Amino acid sequence: MALLFSLILAICTGPLLLGSSSRVRLVGSTRRCEGRVEVEKEGRWGAVCDDGWDIKDVAVVCRELGCGEARGTPSGILYKPSSEEERKFLIQDVDCNGMEDTLFQCELEDVFNCLDNEAAGALCEIPESVRLAGGTGACNGRVEVKHQGQWGTVCKTGWSLLDAKVVCRQLGCGRAILTKRSCNKATKGQGPIWLSHVSCSGQEVSLQDCPSEPWGMNNCTHDEDMWVECEDPFKLRLVGGNNSCSGRLEVLHKGKWGSVCDDGWGEKEDRVVCKQLDCGQSLFPSVKVRRRFGPGNGPIWLDDVHCSGEEYSLEECGHRLWGYHNCKHKEDVAVICSGQQPGLPDA
Repeated sequence: MALLFSLILAICTGPLLLGSSSRVRLVGSTRRCEGRVEVEKEGRWGAVCDDGWDIKDVAVVCRELGCGEARGTPSGILYKPSSEEERKFLIQDVDCNGMEDTLFQCELEDVFNCLDNEAAGALCEIPESVRLAGGTGACNGRVEVKHQGQWGTVCKTGWSLLDAKVVCRQLGCGRAILTKRSCNKATKGQGPIWLSHVSCSGQEVSLQDCPSEPWGMNNCTHDEDMWVECEDPFKLRLVGGNNSCSGRLEVLHKGKWGSVCDDGWGEKEDRVVCKQLDCGQSLFPSVKVRRRFGPGNGPIWLDDVHCSGEEYSLEECGHRLWGYHNCKHKEDVAVICSGQQPGLPDA
């Protein structure tokens, strides 16, 4: 049936019209080349059912989006839709040979039988095109970009925090940190200086999407190489409860677990934590119930966290700089989610 559908569609529309009227995107992730697969048909976006979905189908999506090699077929429910409109399915039974240029060149059917938990996902490996070198890790260092197969530096002329924001997001690091640090003799680069007068809006998915002078056109020296520092990406855990979906909230930063202060904390922040940990819905317990999980010890890493509730990770929310707070451990945040109930400790 899938083959018959594709043949009829190709005859009626022609391959050029089919390719030009269809689009694909990955949504629900902070990374451009990972997420729930959605397609556009007749001006409407919808999900793809995972019936028959495999790595060959993902390979086509990655190729169509310019996202490098296919690396996995994660479930689309990991990238949960934020509204009922985004839950609609448009196609199912996708069958690619892996060599097609677009998903709509594959055999497929209009959806007629797919549940909310059957959304297809895709994980691609983005070709490395930017890096931070000479620092203490992958999230701080001299900005380098790859052009014509060769790594080169970026001149700090015209550089702003918005440019650093794009770099940090592209690398999967945390928020950009405002810093006046420059490269010193030990850390300044060598070879070509590829970019100058970079001017990002802060919304671009890669540094190469930002306006700049033409590649290699500048009058800079390596004394002007740009240095960027990003917050380290962190992991979350809930401790002190009867399961992994309830307890005192701790975040991992610089290799050490620490707690979060409850100043400004509310239901929206709880919602993001439960979402990031794949623990269902927030039950938003009272302060009295939260206290049952006990105070933490060690560093208090975060304070004044502010989320909209739509974020997929706590690191997307606003907060003070790491380690800056005016709290004591009796103010540590605790969270209870609906997953793996019951989750309350004994009183």
